Amino acid sequence: MSDSITIIVGSQWGDEGKGKVTDLIAQDMDYVVRFHGGNNAGHTIVANGQTLKLHMLPSGVLSPKATTIIGNGVVVDPKVLLQEIEDLEKSGINLRLKISERAHVIMPYHIAMDSALTGHQASLAAGSTNRGIAPVYADKMYRYGIRIGDLLEPEILKEKLSKAYNFNVAILNKVFNFNFTQPLEEIFSAYVEYGKKLKSMIADTE
Repeated sequence: MSDSITIIVGSQWGDEGKGKVTDLIAQDMDYVVRFHGGNNAGHTIVANGQTLKLHMLPSGVLSPKATTIIGNGVVVDPKVLLQEIEDLEKSGINLRLKISERAHVIMPYHIAMDSALTGHQASLAAGSTNRGIAPVYADKMYRYGIRIGDLLEPEILKEKLSKAYNFNVAILNKVFNFNFTQPLEEIFSAYVEYGKKLKSMIADTE
């Protein structure tokens, strides 16, 4: 294993070709690490003659030797991630994926908040993809964030989710007049199941 590190950084607003470059050099790497962002990103790969569009998984997943890592700076939509994993496995790709237990999780109320903010900002809006990216980073700063590792601890998840849910839904309803109706228990149950499915991939990646 080499002790050298290669860093690929986009210096524009995206679409610089980072994914293609990463896929190219990943063939000789031991690890490929995605360090920030969420499923607002997009990367198209061709695997076994099948075209797949990825938003959550790191570039480099086709490397025959590299372990791909979703780092703690990434915000994860577990539903999207699980669908991408399933699609790749159906294509015959053997994933070597680790997810930082400290990565924060996108919740349904984050997606609603993204939409509400975009409507409120009107012409000043930055062109959000409405996938909850900015609101989950805001919750991280507010210390209301929920981490991937919390999905493996139902009691901890329930306590943290209750506080974060009430905080976000109050803002949605009272500030933006946005009627968010998905019950807390429904979200809790869904995310416990996501945790069970992702458990083998969640790790301390620091």
